[in-house]
Parts: sequence; structure tokens; C-alpha cells
Amino acid sequence: MATQVQYQGTGRRKTATARVQLVPGNGEVIVNDTPAQNYFHRRSLLKDMLSPLEVTDNIGNLDVIVNVEGGGLSGQAGAIRHGIARALLEVDEEYRTPLKKEGYLTRDDRMKERKKYGHKKARKSPQFSKR
Repeated sequence: MATQVQYQGTGRRKTATARVQLVPGNGEVIVNDTPAQNYFHRRSLLKDMLSPLEVTDNIGNLDVIVNVEGGGLSGQAGAIRHGIARALLEVDEEYRTPLKKEGYLTRDDRMKERKKYGHKKARKSPQFSKR
């Protein structure tokens, strides 16, 4: 029984975590057992998510299988992009230069700021009146 080659990468963004598998195929993208076009309704998220494949010219060569959890759709798309970029490094180490140049290998560490006591939100204060 021949084993199929697969490359794995984990991506994170905000509170979303994506486990990505790249398998040689015809460019099919499946997110949580759903075609990506049905999972992400905005075309801009799909384009952003698959941009590491475009940079490395692998858009039709690899199937992308993703398990993603946490966060919203935008954070999940960012996590998938990060995971795809990391998995592409396993495919070929020479992809590091173009991916690094575009900033796809860097984890975006911006998170939601926590709420402070005495405030309504992280920075919003209650209304102040002198009298």
C-alpha cells in the first residue's frame, strides 16, 4: 500500500487556529469538510487565504485540506494563510524567500485588548460630568 505524500502546517491568527494539509492534486480547497467557496462567502477572504499558493505558483498543483476552529471568518482566513505558508516550506525550502518577502511566515500577534475595571470596554470610560 503506497502512502500519499502530504505536507502539514499550523497557522494562527487572533483566536483562530488552522491545521492545514497540502496533498498533490488539482487545486481543491476543503475547509472543515466543506468546499471553501461555501465556507467563506466573501471572495476577498478566499483570495487572501490562497495568496501563498499564488506567490509560489502552486495554485492548481496542490489540494488544501483544512481544520480550523476559533475566531471569526476573517481570523480563520488569516490562520489558514499562515498554515498554508508553513506547509509550503515542507514542500520546498526555496519557497522561504518569496513567502518571507510577502510576510506570510510571520504570525500576526495582534489580539483583542482586555477590558479594564472601571471602564465600559478596553479603553472607553464612563461619561464624566463635573456637576
